[in-house]
Amino acid sequence: MNAPHPTAQARQQLYRDMDPHHLTPLWEVLHALVPQRPTTPCVPALWKYEEVRPFLMRSGETITAEEAVRRVLILENPALRGQSCITQSLYAGLQLILPGEVAPGHRHTQSALRFVVEGSGAYTAVDGERTTMRPGDFIITPSWTWHDHGSEADGPVVWLDGLDIPMIRFFDAGFAESDARRSQEVTRSEGTSFARYGHNMGPVRGTSPYGKTSPIFSYPYDRSLEALDALERHAPVDPCDGVKLRYVNPLTGGWTMPTIGTFLQKLPAGFSGQGWRQTDGAVYSVVEGEGEITVGDGEHARRFAFGPRDHFVVPSWHTARLSSSGGCVLFSFSDRPVQEALGIHQEERLS
Repeated sequence: MNAPHPTAQARQQLYRDMDPHHLTPLWEVLHALVPQRPTTPCVPALWKYEEVRPFLMRSGETITAEEAVRRVLILENPALRGQSCITQSLYAGLQLILPGEVAPGHRHTQSALRFVVEGSGAYTAVDGERTTMRPGDFIITPSWTWHDHGSEADGPVVWLDGLDIPMIRFFDAGFAESDARRSQEVTRSEGTSFARYGHNMGPVRGTSPYGKTSPIFSYPYDRSLEALDALERHAPVDPCDGVKLRYVNPLTGGWTMPTIGTFLQKLPAGFSGQGWRQTDGAVYSVVEGEGEITVGDGEHARRFAFGPRDHFVVPSWHTARLSSSGGCVLFSFSDRPVQEALGIHQEERLS
């Protein structure tokens, strides 16, 4: 057996000697720190709603919304268990509220979105204005705004929560505060924000009350679907996305939230899409219809058949292809606004 090369021995001795001084050699980890292409630890995953829903209902029997503060089952990426995230920058969970319950008020640095999955008649209140929640509605809780949830519905209401929790945690910039009140006082009638900002008009004086976040905190599904339907009839269908639009801040034309981009798309009946990949990992909620997605990283590919209220994640730089025989509508969100602000976002469309 050959003796170790003197240089190798010297290196190992160097590593041992400097370790107590909290030093480590870059050359041993350089390729991992600066990879030739994105190498996310995240994996593709699908959560079937018919399998998740019974656990949500059982949670409603186990703990009240007030006890839990937020009764949510986290959608954890299978490769990141215990980290409370669905991608390395994003959190996702399904929240349940039952008739007569109130999820008490609080505020936090993290920005949040709600996308209503099941049931009507619950509400979200943001800084004195309530909005009724209906399936397919996209609702924003801007950073550091007081918010609470309640239900006047006859049955359970479930929505998808999407937050930038991992991102804020990365920056060590999170603050939170609980409201002394069970629920906040309503000071503006429902629809006030949409009336002020949602008709291609805006106040003559003043700016958005929520800084870089859209002044509209509720985007009704029926209005969004109307736009997709019109484009499907009268505009070219994109070979990768079908008909896809992003939600916008009406004052700036930019993203609705500074850290999370939100999208709604429709795949026409018979759609068989071309592949694409992008650096922003994306979380999807199936609003209606059925379809399939194939997701791969160049070595392994997985195919998921999805239906209404299912959820799935496409990790960064994984090739994805969508198809639907009968047509479907998909909501999605990602960290694209941050990547674009940093100038690092990349996308490839494949034939």
